[in-house]
Amino acid sequence: MARYTGPKTKIARKFGEAIFGDDKSFEKRNYPPGQHGNNRRRGKKSEYAVQLMEKQKAKYTYGILERQFRNMFEKATRAQGITGEVLLQLCESRLDNVVYRMGIAPSRRGARQLVSHRHITVNGELVNIPSYQLKAGDIVGVREKSKSLTAIQDSLANTSNVYEWITFNNETKEGTYVSVPARVQIPENINEQFIVELYSK
Repeated sequence: MARYTGPKTKIARKFGEAIFGDDKSFEKRNYPPGQHGNNRRRGKKSEYAVQLMEKQKAKYTYGILERQFRNMFEKATRAQGITGEVLLQLCESRLDNVVYRMGIAPSRRGARQLVSHRHITVNGELVNIPSYQLKAGDIVGVREKSKSLTAIQDSLANTSNVYEWITFNNETKEGTYVSVPARVQIPENINEQFIVELYSK
């Protein structure tokens, strides 16, 4: 599937925050890219521009392209609950995101690669679809042959994030997607209401 593979720092500068994780280049130049990026005298953004930026930020953060993101939004509108919150919960329930949250990979891009290259199992079965939607109680693990991969071991050694809705056992390299996270448990700085307003026009 096609996905964004361009410069990450440029995108982070566009949104004014390191949406792809720690980024030394962003810290040096945390203003918008382009010839006039550091010029503060910019016109006030329109309501549409603000909403569009929020949608793009969510898409880049989770590594989802427009058609798939739109489908997830439509699924969220049909589900019970607050549409914007459900949309983010669907993003968080993706297999590549959970692999990243568990610390098996240092980034979502890295997690997507591990899933695509058949290093990850769900309930003991190999799954190579990054967008696979997990259900509460699903067990995510590293395939036996892949447990010795340096990239996975390094990532697990350097992770310190703990999430209430995920458990992970470093010895077995298996974790459980305990429950769908509540909005307050999702750390991403995304105003989902703007996205709902944009798609509802």
